Amino acid sequence: MNETKSLPMPILLQARNFALRYGFNIVLVAVVLFFTLTAPRFLTAANIIGLLHAAAPLMVIASGLALVVISGKLDISVGSVAFLTTSIGTLLMVRHGFDPIVTLFILLALGALLGALNGFIVVVLRVNPLITTLGTMIGLRGIGLELTKSTNIAIPEEIRRLGNAAIGPIFVDILVALAIMLIIHLIHTRTPFGRQIVAIGNDADTASRLGVRVNRVTFLTFVVSSLLATIGGIMTVIQVGAVSGNIGSGLEFTAVSVVVIGGISLFGGEGSILPGALRGVLILEIIRNGLNHLGADPYAYRFVNGAIIFIAMYADSLRSRLPVIARSFESEEQPAAKPTATG
Repeated sequence: MNETKSLPMPILLQARNFALRYGFNIVLVAVVLFFTLTAPRFLTAANIIGLLHAAAPLMVIASGLALVVISGKLDISVGSVAFLTTSIGTLLMVRHGFDPIVTLFILLALGALLGALNGFIVVVLRVNPLITTLGTMIGLRGIGLELTKSTNIAIPEEIRRLGNAAIGPIFVDILVALAIMLIIHLIHTRTPFGRQIVAIGNDADTASRLGVRVNRVTFLTFVVSSLLATIGGIMTVIQVGAVSGNIGSGLEFTAVSVVVIGGISLFGGEGSILPGALRGVLILEIIRNGLNHLGADPYAYRFVNGAIIFIAMYADSLRSRLPVIARSFESEEQPAAKPTATG
C-alpha cells in the first residue's frame, strides 16, 4: 500500500487559499508591528498623517489603473501621462499667464484625451495593451522632456501653498485621495459599468455574448486611468512645488505593484479598490517610511519593494491556478466507473 500523506489535499488547498486571501493583510500588520517596535517615532499621529500625505497621489493613480487591470488589460503609461500633463499645465501658468482654474480643466481634458488615445489604439487598432502603453509611456515622456528641456520649473506660489493645505491636522490631499478612491470603489461595486469591467476581466467573449459592449467599456477604463493619473500628477507637483523630469518616473511600475499587492489579479476579473488598492499603497508607503526612520540605505527600499512585488506576482499566479488544482483533485477522488456487463 502507498503511504498516506501527512495532510489531505483539501486541507492544503484551504490553507493555501487562506494564505492567498489574507496573506497581505497579515503582511501589513506585521510590517506595522515591526516598525513600531524598531522605530520609536513611527507610530505617531504626525508620522501617520505625513505618510498618508506622501501616499495621496499614488492612491489616486492606483484607483484608475486598478479598473484597467480588473478588466484584464494593463496601462504602464500613467507616469508619463502625469508628467506630460503637469509639464504643460506648469508652462501654461508660468510662461503664458493662464488662470489656475482654467489650467486645471485643460489638464483634465488633456488627461482624458491621452487615455482616449490609449483606448483607441487598443480597441480600434487592436494593439496589445502592454505594447500600446509602453509606446505612449516613452513617447509622452519624450514630449514632456522636450517642452521643459528637462529643467525644474517652479509652479506659482499661490498654487504651491495648496500642497500643505489642511483641515485641522489632516492634509486636504489625503481627503481628496480617499474621496476619489471611494468614488471609484462605488463605481466598481455598485454600477453596471463596474460589473461589466469585472465580466470583461473574467471572459471578454462571454461578456460580449451577454450583451456587454466590451470595446466601449475597455476604452472608458483607459480614459479613467489617464484622467486619474493626471489628477495624481497634479497633486504630486503641488506637493513638490515644481515640475521636473523626475515627475512620474517609475510611477507606472510602482502603481502596478500596488494593485497586485492589493490583491487585484493581473489576469483580470478579480480585486477591489477598497480595501485592495488602498492596502497595496499602504504596504509600500509604510515600508518606505519605516526604512527612512531606521536610517536604512535608500537602495534598500528598492530591494524590499522588488521582493514584495515578486511575492505578489507569485501569489497572483497561484491564485489563478488554485481552481484548476482543486478540480484536478476532485476528479482524482471520484471513483472510477464500474464496467458494465455485456451480452
